[in-house]
Amino acid sequence: MKVYAVGGAVRDEILGLPVKDRDYVVVGATPADMIRLGYKPVGKDFPVFLHPKTHEEYALARTERKTARGYRGFQVYAAPDVTLEQDLSRRDLTINAMARDRKGSIIDPYGGTDDLKRGVLRHVSPAFAEDPVRILRVARFAARFGFRVAPATLRLMRAMVAAGEADALIAERVWQELAVGLMESAPSKMFALLRKCGALERVLPELAAIWAQRGQYARAQRALDYAAARGFVLDVRYAVLACALEGADAPERALRHMSTRLRAPADARDLALLVLRNREQVDGCAHLDAEALMSLFQSCDALRRPARFEQLLQALECCCTGKARGVAAQKYLRAALRAARSVDAGAIARRETEPHRIATRLRSARATAIRAALRID
Repeated sequence: MKVYAVGGAVRDEILGLPVKDRDYVVVGATPADMIRLGYKPVGKDFPVFLHPKTHEEYALARTERKTARGYRGFQVYAAPDVTLEQDLSRRDLTINAMARDRKGSIIDPYGGTDDLKRGVLRHVSPAFAEDPVRILRVARFAARFGFRVAPATLRLMRAMVAAGEADALIAERVWQELAVGLMESAPSKMFALLRKCGALERVLPELAAIWAQRGQYARAQRALDYAAARGFVLDVRYAVLACALEGADAPERALRHMSTRLRAPADARDLALLVLRNREQVDGCAHLDAEALMSLFQSCDALRRPARFEQLLQALECCCTGKARGVAAQKYLRAALRAARSVDAGAIARRETEPHRIATRLRSARATAIRAALRID
């Protein structure tokens, strides 16, 4: 029985990057061998075990055979006679098809080290075409590393889309990969590659339609990379992505359709809706009087949820890519919200003898505080 570190951990060690998770392949063992050594079985589709002390994953070396469309249509064979090279051959990219033995030696039968040096994303074998999720994974790796895609791999991705493989992707896997890609350092590269291989029209048809319009695509890509540079959270980045839907005939309906199909989390969807509904008022906030500012805050629930309102401002900062006018508008609104929230609601409630008038008194006091803070006439 031999154990090898494999996949992303080996790749990231070679690149000098921090290693988050370590996975291992075990060659020459059976499930009974692993259980006898104290490993806990957890794999459903193929034999995977947790180390009794470190709880890291150890998978038996395996091969796969395509049996049906989609990423689940595989028959797995895991046995002691499966070699390390055979196990690595089923992996997606050469940079992920390397292993390290216990002595630290790198086993690289498919040229992953050279591709890392050249900054190339290249498929290991024609078996790449059997799993449509790999289209999304390659796009995600492009966003993470900024690597170019080998021409043969791009041709294969296009052929997969043309063959309908991308249509077999399920919502959860699409969202999982998109969410990770959005959080990479250059998310625009993920969408650029999906667009280039034709997959964008399958997984995000609403955006594909908008980005076909002149100038829309470039603006969206700048905004996404700006969000990444500012280190904003996933909900904000999804809202930035959704800003492109302003060009649709019915932006909110398009966003709802997209979010439902992706099964995007409710918080991400709701923030994106909030951005679409309020962008015009936020952009023109310098012309709003105190009462109109209060109406904006109430429509956004900003007084009760200031953190979410801050995320709205962050998303809109990205959509204007930090231009002076947008930054000034956000600064203006932050100051107005601070003034409104500085009003002691409890004190007003205690002084008011007619309970039904509390809300009116409180709104008036907050509007007065905004006028004073921003020197609005």
